[in-house]
Amino acid sequence: MSMMFFEDRTEAMASLIVAITGGLLAGAIVMEHVFDLDPCPLCLMQRIWFAFAGLISLAGLIHSTRWGIYPLLTILAAVIGGGFSIRQLYLQSLPPEAVPACGPDMTYMLENFPLSDVLAAMTRGTGDCAQVAWQFGLTIPGWALVGFVAISVLGVLWLRAGLRP
Repeated sequence: MSMMFFEDRTEAMASLIVAITGGLLAGAIVMEHVFDLDPCPLCLMQRIWFAFAGLISLAGLIHSTRWGIYPLLTILAAVIGGGFSIRQLYLQSLPPEAVPACGPDMTYMLENFPLSDVLAAMTRGTGDCAQVAWQFGLTIPGWALVGFVAISVLGVLWLRAGLRP
């Protein structure tokens, strides 16, 4: 069975991951700038981990898709990003009285707070992260988690394809 555009399955898996992460990041930009949905700190962390997964896969395409380190690092980035999605889903499931206090927006935080405080808000989340915005039947972090799971599965398939002679 010959693939039309790819030398082997490892290239196909890496290319698919790059395409998925690019599409998800483009969708996030559209939601932010077209639909005026300001990203919360956890949303920004999820974007960062999507970008890491995509860039690692792109590096694998450029260097060698057969090296197992690239799919492993891609899987790691997706698992970490998925953890941030799960954290945001947890915050969204809390009753209103248990939600952490809302913080200032990210621009203000970056301009006025020490970097350690900004990173803490980005990893723990704020009350802004508990706001629920539904898109096609799931919340935005729910869709992000689906994306991270898909990237992880493709990373595993990429790793397995690279192990075959």
